[in-house]
Amino acid sequence: AIIFSSTACRQLLEMWIAVLFFHCSEYVLALCFHGRNSVSLSSLLISRNYVLAMGCSVSEYLVEIHMFPGLKEHWGISKMGLGMVVVGEMIRKLAIITAGRSFTHLIKRHHEQNHVLITHGIYGYMRHPSYCGFLIWSVGTQIMLCNPISTLAFALVVWKFFQQRVPYEEFFLGQFFGSAYQDYSLRTASGIPFI
Repeated sequence: AIIFSSTACRQLLEMWIAVLFFHCSEYVLALCFHGRNSVSLSSLLISRNYVLAMGCSVSEYLVEIHMFPGLKEHWGISKMGLGMVVVGEMIRKLAIITAGRSFTHLIKRHHEQNHVLITHGIYGYMRHPSYCGFLIWSVGTQIMLCNPISTLAFALVVWKFFQQRVPYEEFFLGQFFGSAYQDYSLRTASGIPFI
């Protein structure tokens, strides 16, 4: 019935296309820059917590479209979310492509020979464009579904994750690149609000 309405089919299809494209492209780019021997399925970036979050998101959507179908009919809001998904995806992939072999999904705690400090392109504007892109993308997926609870939850949880991750990563970047990283961090924003 309502779950199979044109609104639900369109919004859920857009969501699954966004999720599928995000993860498959992450994996393909990891393969391109690091080679098959250095890439595992962890490069798909699918964790237990991520699956739980997406499951809660879809559950919220299904409950709300059943109980409050009008909530999902805000096309302007849904299209804004789709726009955020596209923009977030573009920022993240531009960051990965610009960094090339220096980009990894795991924080490096030891300096490797091919790890160089990237300060050009999108990195000239922000230190962590891939995190910025992911934040925009993830919140956008929930705005696209007109999910008010998950929109707030995703924004809070993803921001909190990066609030912990950014200082940890920047500690090691400071160790690897010394004053060059300190100067770079003084002239660029992190890319995540209030971090």
